[in-house]
Amino acid sequence: MSERPTVFVVDDDVSVRKGLKRLLEAGGHTVETYASAESFLQAFDAGRRGCLLLDMQMPGMSGAELQAVLAERRARLPIVFLSAHGTVSTSVRAVKAGALDFLEKPAEGRLVLERVTAALAADSERRREAARRASARARWEDLTPREQEIAPLLAHGHSNKEIARALGISHRTVEVHRARIMHKLGVKAAFDVAEILRACGLLPPPGDPSRRPLER
Repeated sequence: MSERPTVFVVDDDVSVRKGLKRLLEAGGHTVETYASAESFLQAFDAGRRGCLLLDMQMPGMSGAELQAVLAERRARLPIVFLSAHGTVSTSVRAVKAGALDFLEKPAEGRLVLERVTAALAADSERRREAARRASARARWEDLTPREQEIAPLLAHGHSNKEIARALGISHRTVEVHRARIMHKLGVKAAFDVAEILRACGLLPPPGDPSRRPLER
């Protein structure tokens, strides 16, 4: 069984930490609390699932500074800011920097739980997408150079005859490569090949009118 996601609470106010811990645990969440950004960073493991409830103004490293450090480390833990001194400009900067939300203290318990649920869902979706991309990349890298040449042409909907003519190989050879590509990628149709290549960043998103030219 995979580890339950954790709500990490970082706030220098002990009463706020205790109150949030009670609220979140009553809502069925696993919670860890930290009195400073520095102590959180010492314990932080980017591989853990969860989200971060973060105070904006704290002694030492501020919430915004912690957000910047996590971004530098490419740690994409969803952040919900909590601040007693929030301004419109502060909240806008935080959200532009990647925060999921910005709540003013004292925040209503129902609202905190709602935002935490959304943040945990966002983290789960991001991790699923990362796993999908990693799987697609591994399958792509299992193709031979010739198969990697043919796969994008299949994904763009070109026929075996078109591909054979463009590459100067036989129609039968393209059929053999096509079968091997489908098998290695674990798909059954050209549309599915396109989805694998998009996950690898090798094709534009659906709706892009561009097609790879076949002229040689």
